[in-house]
Amino acid sequence: MKPTAVVICPGRGTYNKPELGYLQRHHADKSEFLASLDRCRKDNQQPSLADLDGAERFRPALHTTGDNASALIYACAMADFLSIASERVDIVAITGNSMGWYLALAAAGACSFSEGMRIVNTMGTLMHQQAEGKQLIYPRCDDQWQHQPHLDERLNSTIEGLNREPETAIFPSIDLGLMSVIAANQHGSDALLAALPREQDRYPMVLPHHAAFHSPLMQPVSDIAFDTFDASLLAVPKVPLIDGRGAIWQPYGSDTKALFDYTFGQQVCATYNYSRAIEVACKEFAPDQLIILGPGSTLGAPTAQQLVRMQWQGIDSKQAFKQRQESAPFILSMGLDHQRSLVV
Repeated sequence: MKPTAVVICPGRGTYNKPELGYLQRHHADKSEFLASLDRCRKDNQQPSLADLDGAERFRPALHTTGDNASALIYACAMADFLSIASERVDIVAITGNSMGWYLALAAAGACSFSEGMRIVNTMGTLMHQQAEGKQLIYPRCDDQWQHQPHLDERLNSTIEGLNREPETAIFPSIDLGLMSVIAANQHGSDALLAALPREQDRYPMVLPHHAAFHSPLMQPVSDIAFDTFDASLLAVPKVPLIDGRGAIWQPYGSDTKALFDYTFGQQVCATYNYSRAIEVACKEFAPDQLIILGPGSTLGAPTAQQLVRMQWQGIDSKQAFKQRQESAPFILSMGLDHQRSLVV
């Protein structure tokens, strides 16, 4: 009997310098598929996926902006999805983090791959051109992934206090394992950086080329999206979808208008609870594996943190997770060659 798996689609920030050439290395056999994705890029006179991925060097100003990063991540992830060996694994549900929701729609068959590319390319470009503010990340755990309630209390009280200032707008953006991603306008971001004590020698950290995603500051982007896309864009998924609230969209039983409204409304302008999505994935579907599509492998740590947070299958610490991964891996990141080989 094949092992079951929930597939996880990555969000922004996963195509970085080490990922340059990802499509060439792993998907040289998918030139026709990648060319089909590139058509909407060509129509918009944007750099092609081949030119971006095949560049001589990684340039943050080129590769990490929303209009280019979103398309690269989509292409890498969907090509990875097509590479999963169906004879080796039974996919029982699909979810994603942040922008990964758009990828999950395409992987689950709620839209075609080409329409998924149009969604990602349009939303990524809108975020680049229209979005304001910043995203910051701050831990709620120590470096051994043990929850530290005082860090929650500190962050919440700091945000509450700063939001009393009339020029400040700070919102919870993503619940990411045992990390908090915060959205803020420029004034709020500066105030948070000044007010929060440093943790683990690196936090709070501003996420480069990110705006105040998943917050009310994205309302203008949401409005444009509703004007750009038609509700007929989305169909019922062929595989259960788990969204950023932990809600499940079932095959044949989902309201496609509600799916459309969530995708371009609440999903854009409200907190994305990735932790809840992973909890639902594990508790409702009890998969044998979680497969994280490439590029990159940065989503592996917050996913594992959520397993520790739930104490899933006895995984109650960073060390316990490492031991489990060595004996019988539960998380398989396709961005890591030694784990990729287990699913392709």
